[in-house]
Amino acid sequence: MKSNILIVEDHELTRFGLKTAFEGCDFVGTIFEAESAEKGIEIASNNEINLIIMDLGLPGMNGIEATKKIKALNRDIKIVVLTSHNDELEVLNSLKAGANAYCSKEINPKRLIQVVQSVLDGAAWFDPSISHIVLEAATKSQENAASKPERDYGLTSRETQILKLITEGYSNIEIAKELFVSINTTKAHVASILQKLEVDDRLQAALKALKEKLV
Repeated sequence: MKSNILIVEDHELTRFGLKTAFEGCDFVGTIFEAESAEKGIEIASNNEINLIIMDLGLPGMNGIEATKKIKALNRDIKIVVLTSHNDELEVLNSLKAGANAYCSKEINPKRLIQVVQSVLDGAAWFDPSISHIVLEAATKSQENAASKPERDYGLTSRETQILKLITEGYSNIEIAKELFVSINTTKAHVASILQKLEVDDRLQAALKALKEKLV
């Protein structure tokens, strides 16, 4: 099944380069383009979009606000943030807004295609250059919450095992292969994990697992 992709980027040359990179991919269906956040939201509202490549430095509404609004419209749309700098506040706000991946614009096009494939398959991905920001934020949150009693979420040993793989960026297919179980069994476990942790997606589950040292 092919996935429809929307590229939200105000620089025409960059947008053209991204579109060209994905046009030859057999997993990609229709490629939509938007030069602004507002146009991107309009396209996402009126078309079946599976994944959005979102520039953060957009004119008018920025990519973080656009991510929030699009996720409010449809949480199933995957969003890969693309940015030219790694400001700590920007990184954390992007993840809080619901971004499924955070990539530097310097990423190799072939690597970006791999990231998009993994995100479509259910994985979360952080550019190695910002991993320390996420981990430091999780550590600080844990230190601030040190006086609070630990909470038992009732995860089974198998769910804890899968949660650890989620924090390591494994997709559903990769988890199924790693644990020698079916993809449907994996999806059922992941759904149960999200429900027990009271989160909406895998990225939030991974952050919560790191923050509360669940794995």
